[in-house]
Amino acid sequence: MRFHLTLNRTTKQRMLPMDYQYYISAWIYKTIGKADMEFARFLHDEGYGNDPGKLYKLFCFSRLNFGKPKLWKEKKLFEINTHDIGLQISFDVKEAASNFVKGLFLEQKFFLGDKFNGIDFRVAQVTVLDEPDFDETMNYRLQTPWVVSYRPEGRKHALYLSPDDEMFHELALKHLTEKFKNIHNKEIPPDLLGFAINGSFKRSGFTLKPGSPDQTRVIGNLFNFQLTAPKELHQMIWNAGVSEKSSSGFGWVDIAPQQNNNLSPKKS
Repeated sequence: MRFHLTLNRTTKQRMLPMDYQYYISAWIYKTIGKADMEFARFLHDEGYGNDPGKLYKLFCFSRLNFGKPKLWKEKKLFEINTHDIGLQISFDVKEAASNFVKGLFLEQKFFLGDKFNGIDFRVAQVTVLDEPDFDETMNYRLQTPWVVSYRPEGRKHALYLSPDDEMFHELALKHLTEKFKNIHNKEIPPDLLGFAINGSFKRSGFTLKPGSPDQTRVIGNLFNFQLTAPKELHQMIWNAGVSEKSSSGFGWVDIAPQQNNNLSPKKS
C-alpha cells in the first residue's frame, strides 16, 4: 500500500544534504517506533502473526519531489526553494491498515538533515494511492537504485554488482523469492519467473549513516525492466521495494510503458 505525503517547510531553512535518504529512513523508523506496541497488536489481529518487527522490514520510499533545486556539488547540498514537497512511502500491509498508517504520519513534525544542514517539515496531508492492476508480466522503471550484493568468502565488504555481472540476474531473482517466502511463507517455482533489462543501466547510490564511523556508500543500478512472476510478487515489490535495503530507500519502482526491444525474459 502506497501513501503520498505532502510535506510543508516550517522554517526558512533551504539546504538539504544530497544523501537525505538515510534521514528519511531514520524518521520512518522513529515514527513507527512511537506506535510500536499498538501497531504490533494491530498487525497480529490482521493476520501478520507474532512478528512485531515485520513492519520495519516491509517498507520503502521514493525520492523527494522538490522540483529543480539548486545543486551545490562541492558541499553535497540541495538548495530547495519550494514550500510543498512530495514523498511517497509504501508498506506491505493489508488495506485495513490504511487509516492506521495515515494516522501515524499526519501532522508529524520532524527535522530532515544532519547537524549542519537540514529542513524542518510538517506532514500536511497523507493520501492513500490506488494500486495498479497487476498482470503476470509487468514493465517497471526504477526511481531509486536496485542493489544486488555479493560477499565472496574471506572478503570483509560486499561487492555491489551491475547488470553486466554474470551473477546479477541469478542473485536478483534469488533475493526476490527469499523476500517473498519470508513475507508470505510460500515458495515460487523458478519456472514462473522471468526477468529482462530494457535498454541500458546507470550506476547510482547513496551514503548510509553519513558522518558516522559506520558510514558506507551503497551502490545499485537504475534501469527499466520487465518481470514475469505471480501477481502476489508484483504486489510485494510495489509495496516493499524490489531491492536489498529497501527500507533505506533502495528499489522504489514505477510502472513503465512496455518497450519493444525484442528482449526475452531470462529464466532463472
